[in-house]
Formats: sequence, structure tokens, C-alpha cells
Amino acid sequence: MSKEVVEEQKKAEEEPVLTEEEPALEPAEEATLAEEIPAEEKPMEAVAEEAKPKKKKAEEEIVEERTYTVPLSRALVRPPKKRAPRAMQLLKAFITKHMKLEMKVSEEEEEEELPQLIISQEVNEKIWDKGIEKPPRKIRVRAAKDKDGNVTVYLAEAQ
Repeated sequence: MSKEVVEEQKKAEEEPVLTEEEPALEPAEEATLAEEIPAEEKPMEAVAEEAKPKKKKAEEEIVEERTYTVPLSRALVRPPKKRAPRAMQLLKAFITKHMKLEMKVSEEEEEEELPQLIISQEVNEKIWDKGIEKPPRKIRVRAAKDKDGNVTVYLAEAQ
């Protein structure tokens, strides 16, 4: 191939190909077109950019954060095929007790939502890592409580 052919191919790749159906749009027209497209049809990058501020907002609302080593050895008392689910129950009970998650609802306040316990995917995978029969004896977690009272459990960074 000659240098001229290579240069023509590079130019062809750089220039956008316009068809008769899709005329070139002005920048102002592209902006209005982007606003008209519903969220389902937007590219994933645009959707991801919209979701990012929510995460930052959630991190700023953390009221209390503690690190615990949760003993899961009592899960080994169960039959082999029920140990990992039992370890998850023990984790939930431990965090509920130590983060004071349970709230008594009076008749007047029934409309309010109760605080929730959210266990991250990392913690779940750590407990189920070796299968249903062999959960870890203990696990180190970080529990964060936000201003609404919801508690989220993350894997501690040391692991």
C-alpha cells in the first residue's frame, strides 16, 4: 500500500459518515434531541452519570460508622447444607442488635418506613465463598448508619 492510500483510509475513519436519512445536527439541536430521548433509550454512559450524584449524597448522610468482627462459629452447629444461610442470619441478628436497628412502632407512627438492614454483595460473597457447607468462622465488617436509620454492611478494608 502506498502512503496516499493509508492517509485516505485514516481520513475516512475520522470523518463521520452521513446518510440521507440522518442530516448533520447543530450542537443546539443535539442538546434538545438529548433531552427528548427517554432514559431507557439514552446510552449507558449518560445513565451512569445521572446515578453518580446519588452515591455521593448517600455517603455524606452517614451518621454513624462502626467496625465489627462478627462471630459466625455457631453456624457450624447446623447440618452442612444449612450453614451459610445460618451464618447470614447470625450476621443480621448481630448487626441489628449492635447498631440498635429495631424500632418499636406506635399506632400513630405506622405510616413511617422502618429502618432497613442492607448487606453488600461483597459480604454475601465472602460468607458464601467456600460454599454452603463451609462459611467462615468470623468476618470483619463495617456497618454504616445513615440519617434515616438504615444500616448498610460492607466488608472491612483489611480483608
